[in-house]
Amino acid sequence: MSKGKYYITTAIVYTSGKPHIGNNYEIVLADSIARFKRKQGYDVFFQTGTDEHGQKIELEAQEAGVTPKEFVDGVARTIRGLCDLLNISYDKFIRTTDPDHEKQVQKIFRRLYEQGDIYKGAYEGMYCTPCESFWTESQLVDGKCPDCGREVKPAREEAYFFRMSKYADRLIRYINEHPEFIQPVSRKNEMMNNFLLPGLQDLCVSRTSFKWGVPVDFDDRHVVYVWLDALVNYITGIGYDADGNSTEQYKKLWPADLHLIGKDIIRFHTIYWPIFLMALGEPLPRQVFGHPWLLLGDGKMSKSKGNVIYADDLVDFFGVDAVRYFVLHEMPYENDGTITWELMVERLNADLANTLGNLVNRTISMSNKYFGGLVTNKGVQLSENDASIDADLKKAVTGTYRRCVDKMADLRVADALTEIFTIFKRCNKYIDETEPWALAKDESKRDRLATVLYNLVEGITIGASLLEPFMPETAVKIAAQLNTQLRDFDTLETFGLYPSDNKVTEKPQILFARLDVKEIVEKTDAMFAVRKAEAEKAAQSAGEKDGQSGDGTADVTQEAAEAQGWIDLERKPEISYDDFAKMQFQVGEIIACEPVPKSKKLLCSQVRIGSEVKQIVSGIKAYYTPEQMVGKKVCVLVNLKPARLAGVISEGMLLCAEDADGNLALMVPEKEMPAGAEIC
Repeated sequence: MSKGKYYITTAIVYTSGKPHIGNNYEIVLADSIARFKRKQGYDVFFQTGTDEHGQKIELEAQEAGVTPKEFVDGVARTIRGLCDLLNISYDKFIRTTDPDHEKQVQKIFRRLYEQGDIYKGAYEGMYCTPCESFWTESQLVDGKCPDCGREVKPAREEAYFFRMSKYADRLIRYINEHPEFIQPVSRKNEMMNNFLLPGLQDLCVSRTSFKWGVPVDFDDRHVVYVWLDALVNYITGIGYDADGNSTEQYKKLWPADLHLIGKDIIRFHTIYWPIFLMALGEPLPRQVFGHPWLLLGDGKMSKSKGNVIYADDLVDFFGVDAVRYFVLHEMPYENDGTITWELMVERLNADLANTLGNLVNRTISMSNKYFGGLVTNKGVQLSENDASIDADLKKAVTGTYRRCVDKMADLRVADALTEIFTIFKRCNKYIDETEPWALAKDESKRDRLATVLYNLVEGITIGASLLEPFMPETAVKIAAQLNTQLRDFDTLETFGLYPSDNKVTEKPQILFARLDVKEIVEKTDAMFAVRKAEAEKAAQSAGEKDGQSGDGTADVTQEAAEAQGWIDLERKPEISYDDFAKMQFQVGEIIACEPVPKSKKLLCSQVRIGSEVKQIVSGIKAYYTPEQMVGKKVCVLVNLKPARLAGVISEGMLLCAEDADGNLALMVPEKEMPAGAEIC
């Protein structure tokens, strides 16, 4: 019997290029949740897809010498191919160039305009092309886009705007009354404190400076702003109709039970999207989860460095289920996770080849060696110790399902996966405790040996059944080798359902072969070297097209430099590397900040650096309020000798840049980095 519907979505992937493994993490995470819910008995509908309009894509297509539609068709095929490669069980793959979606976008825009929520005006501000977003000067961070950290340019154009403030108070009440709506809680606090409570500005929802978008059907100079176009995919994909003729599927599935998105687009999904829905008179999604990022090593993945990792790279080296295991296992609930080639080899060898693969292989091999593959439940314990060991194994195995359910209910997928591997670890321990090889030497203990092997097969079967949502191919392979079927979830708290006298396969297959880390690193270094060379060649070609010299440099006149606002400083005496190496720079996170009472210039910040918190006093009060400081990631000189400033101890220095007029700006990491990360 179905437990009811469960509608889960991912953010649709922007088709500006092939997504790297950090982007693919989200789809694997969503797939594991969708599969788990199906196994629980829910009627799951899982939607993903591609976001295909916008100025950036129009420019990318021009550079590629193709039409925008040809460009996105190719990238969409690649993205869908990666989903299929990773064994993603989506029910709907939507594209925002789908005709039925575009038609509904136009109808939604017209409806919002006719009811007064959208009005025509003009926009003047700083525009970020990659994010397709306008910003005011006060919203910029160090003069750059606050979302992606890239350059912005001044722009002015006629546009339609959405009256966000009309619904702001209603959204604030909703969030306060529904604490589960935005998860983790830190994301909710960020949205409330940084955007909603200070007051919402009206949102630009159309553009005239490019054509690659859904046309506004009553004003063809305008195309619909990409975020309005993209966000409504969650309802258009399941049959929403703005004229009131929505399908039965829509009525069944909406509201969504979970929007799974990256933390970088949480604002769009927890402020803009709910307000659009309120204006349309539709219910809000039950939960929006802003997951952290998956980073490679030190987090510096870039095409120019040639070190971008794609899902198909990893699959080539490790296989599909190993990749799924890596990205799910290495992601904390709230903080960013990192993977390295060394760590991936270690995980494969230790967790997959040894803990899981070797367990299955040993169990099947012993069953064949001692009983010709026949697995019989004799139910024999020869001592109280035997009874205690068996009881402990059964308790550990049958208790795992409930623990997994609790973890998955909180979207703690990595923790649920760890619980499942506890079964396999406990089975390995059971082998050490019972010593089947010793029991086999004594004919009088043959029934006890049969019982031990039966318990192992049963434990592995339950573990594999739980593992299926996360590593589906592996789970099926294990069941096939045990000559059984994967269990329904509602049976996993019962031990002893494996058919007695069933026969396992004669020759166990290796699930995961151990790898040599040195060999893998050598191969990846070679792969990255080729990609870096290709990136440098492409950059050189682009530079030559722009009139630059072959090395990517260009001569600059003094007048041009002054026009750009560039600054030349008098050089200080050279220092040796040893001098530089004495200074320790790390990323810090400001967790509290207040003015220094005896000073008009100083702010006193509490800065988390790893597990340590340092107090740092900085002369930046004229440029930042204490409220603006809290939550910032900053660059810190951490081993500066403590000093007393205006009566307050300062234990380090925040790095800033200063322009010709003496204005200061904090130096911040270009990408999200954990507090404590070394700056080198």
